[in-house]
Order: sequence, then structure tokens, then C-alpha cells
Amino acid sequence: MPVKIACLLLILSAGVTPSFTHAQNARPAKGEIIYHVFQRSFFDSNGDLHGDFNGLRMKLDYLQKLGVTSILTLPIYQSVFYHNYFVIDYNKIDPRYGTIQDFVNLLQEVHRRGMKLYLDMETQYVTEDDAWWKDAYGNPQSKYSDYILWDDSANKKPSSIVFGVHGLLGYDSTYKQITTANLYSAGVQEYNYQLFKKFVDPNNDGRFDDGVDGFRLDHMMDDLDFKGRLTNLFDKFWGPLLAKLKQINPALTIVAEQANWGSFGFDYFDKGHVDRVFGFRLQQAIASFDKKQLAAAADTTLGMLPAGKQQIVFIENHDMKRFASAINKDKGKEEVGAALNILLGGVPSIYYGQELGMFGAGGFGKFGTSDGNDIPMREAFEWYKSDTGKGMALWYKNTGGWWDSTNLHPNDGVSLEEEENNPQSLWNFYREIIKIRQSHEALYNGAYQTLPNDNSNTFSFLRYGGNKAVVIVVNLSADNQYISVDLSQSAHKTVKDVKVLFSRGKPAVHKNSLSTILAAYGIAVWEIE
Repeated sequence: MPVKIACLLLILSAGVTPSFTHAQNARPAKGEIIYHVFQRSFFDSNGDLHGDFNGLRMKLDYLQKLGVTSILTLPIYQSVFYHNYFVIDYNKIDPRYGTIQDFVNLLQEVHRRGMKLYLDMETQYVTEDDAWWKDAYGNPQSKYSDYILWDDSANKKPSSIVFGVHGLLGYDSTYKQITTANLYSAGVQEYNYQLFKKFVDPNNDGRFDDGVDGFRLDHMMDDLDFKGRLTNLFDKFWGPLLAKLKQINPALTIVAEQANWGSFGFDYFDKGHVDRVFGFRLQQAIASFDKKQLAAAADTTLGMLPAGKQQIVFIENHDMKRFASAINKDKGKEEVGAALNILLGGVPSIYYGQELGMFGAGGFGKFGTSDGNDIPMREAFEWYKSDTGKGMALWYKNTGGWWDSTNLHPNDGVSLEEEENNPQSLWNFYREIIKIRQSHEALYNGAYQTLPNDNSNTFSFLRYGGNKAVVIVVNLSADNQYISVDLSQSAHKTVKDVKVLFSRGKPAVHKNSLSTILAAYGIAVWEIE
């Protein structure tokens, strides 16, 4: 959702295209790496400055070269808002992205390569342009009368969304009223089933090469917006819907964006019937560079995970400050963040441009009350060192203060053209860490365990499984640090041999411990026997 519970109230109150060899191996990778892309800002295939389905399809070689196996898009249905939340018509594709056939072509090519695609869905709200609203407003006899949550019997007062908000102002000065869909309505429930089903199996032929592999459920709540009017939604709405969808395709993956970012989301597993949630507490801990906070969050997020469930591990998404901005473009911290993002466990998710170190932070009122405040976190992917050229998705060019203070600057070292052939670049660091993860079963499919060490500035953990174990140690500080990792109480208690997967050298090996000196923000990855 473009504006979360924590920040919505604040907002309202206040070249040459790089080429890549075509993927020769369509088999799925052993581990999953998600690429969370805002498709409008990724790559423009037709020159209208808007990223689109064909542009994303054209860049699948790029994603596979990076090591990505799956794609998560933002919503694709029609909306007046650039982020495509808050709908006009759920059954129409935003024409800027292309046609439904363009989307099917993208899906089929993704699947041909052994990749997956997940679609973001937010169906809890509708705008004044929606057919339900138009027909039912002031008309209690409308067949859509109970599709919308009303605050009066005359259907003249559509209920607010979170914090009493009744509408949003777009970056282009378009204001639209927004209300809540009545998720108790049998008609709304059937509508949602048919809508989701269309994306799972468009042709009703039992084949899924043209359907999505799963959904991200935006702003999923059991008590919608904590208003006390739509309660027990896990049982009354989400549970039945998800069960019916999995009857169509049992392999579907459902991930919830828990509305409370401070939660671990375990109730979504127990009661919401989802497969994955986002590790928000872990994201916050990684950004803190605090050993105690990081260990506590990892022990809970990864160590207490119910069987068969997964956490999405991430350091950026479309609703938060980019990591490079949060740590003030410190290369060492960027690499630590990348290593923890990819190696900690769960299913790693990379937000587009994160691998380049792109900047971006929301204004929270800096640019007025419009959704333009979030554009800095959703700017065009930087393909070229000049930040101009074929395919640059500069859809927001010359539209407001977010453009006047853009984070895109030519020749600043942050672009694929500048980083691809630089062995020391952040992009190549991501590629190397991803390759290490995907090459070792303990990393792509193993369990997690925090390992004690004798230094408050260093964090260490074990990934183990398949008769293999990997130790990862990270220096969270800007100074050299000596670290001795204790394995005596771990799942792999003794060390006979060490294979260096990523490090400047081998550690000193003792029966129950490993020790070394880590450089500032240094990272070491050791496979042990």
C-alpha cells in the first residue's frame, strides 16, 4: 500500500542499453531470490516514459544475470493513482503497462525460464470511479448497495479508510474519494474469488503457464483498519478465499503484508492461512547495526517459524526509505546489509535498484499532502551513467518537487552502466553473495542459529542442513574487530576443516571455535566440516 498506517496520517497532516546473454538454462534455481519491482519505474519499451510489461520482459536476462529467480510487481489494475492502489476497475489492466496479452506474454516467458511471478493485490478499497460506488451512491436499492461499507442508511456517507481518511490527492493534483469495500458481502467475496482466479488460471484450462505463481496481500488485516466493523476477516474472508484458490492451484504461494510492521506476523500463519509474511522486525534490526537487536529479531523471526512457513527477508521496499539513504551511502554498511539480506535465511527479496545503491526517502509532507511524497523511493531504475537514454522510465519528469530534487544524478557511480564492469561495485557484490547462497544447500534451504561470540560489535550465525554447515560472521562497526565464534552449543559443535566461501583468509580453527580479525564492516562466510 502506498501509504502505511504509520505514515498516512503524517502525510495528510502536513546511452546504450546494456546487453546480457540470453539465459540458456530454464531450470529453476535451487533457492528463491525475489526481485520486488515497481514496474512503472523499471524499463520503458515504447518511449512513453512509463515502465511496462514488455519492458520487464525485455530485462529478464538482466534479472537472471543478477541471480533473481522470482518477480514481485506492484498492482497492475486500473487506478488514477500512479502506484495502482485504490482502484477504478479491478478487471482492467492499466493501459500504460500494456494489454492483458502483454502480461500473459511476460508470464509465459518468466515460466519458460523457470522463474516465478507474484502479483500485489489490494481489494479492500474502491474509489468514487468504481462501478459499485457509482451505482450504489444514494441508491440503497442498488445491487451493489452492500458491496460498500456505508455510515448511513441512505448510502450518502461512504465509510472512511484508515484514520478517518475519505480520499487521497495524487501527485498530478487529482483528488479521489476512497471508501472501504464490505468484505462481509457475499457479492464482494465472490467478486474477489473470480478476480484472483482470473490471474491464477486465465483460460480455466488447468494449466498455469499463463497464470501468476502467487499473491502479495497488501495491508492484510483481521480487523480492517482497526475500526471494529470488519472483524474476524481471517476466518470470514481471507481463509475461505485462499482455500478456494489453492483448490485451483495447490502450488500457489500467498504472502501477507501485515499491517502492523512491528509484529512478527505469526498470527497470519496460524489464522490467516498464508505461506509467507514479511520480516519487518528483521528489516528494522538489520538497519540498526545493533548486535543485540539483530540477534533477538533473528532468533524470533527465523528461529520460531512454524513448520512449512517462510519469512520474506528484505532491507527495502516501495514504502520505506531506501537502504543507501538510511545509512548515508556507506559502502561498508551497504555490503553488510546485502550480506544479511541474502544469507540470513528465509526468502530474500531485493527491491529494484537496491543492488545499485539507489537513493530515495519519502518526504512525509515535504511535498504537500499528495502521494508524490513517496516518488523519491520509487524513481526510475538507473540503467545509464547519464541517467538518460532508451528505456529510462522517467514518468514523473517535470511534475513537481520530487523531480526538482531527484536522487538521479549523472556520473555518480550509481547506475548499471557504471557498476556492471567494476569488480568492486555494489552490484557485483550482490551478484557474488547471491551466487554463494544459491550454490550451497545450507544457505538456500538450511536452518538458522545465532552463534555466540566474544565481541559486541560482531554478529555471527550458523546456517545448516543437508549434512552441511556454513558460518557467517559480520563486523557491524567501522573499526577492525577480533572475533572468536563459539560452536560448542550449536547444531555443528566441532570443526575439522574450513572452506572459505567469502573472506580475506581462513580463520584460526579450534575444536569448538573459529577466530579471525574482521576489517571494518568485514564479512566472512565459511563452510565447515
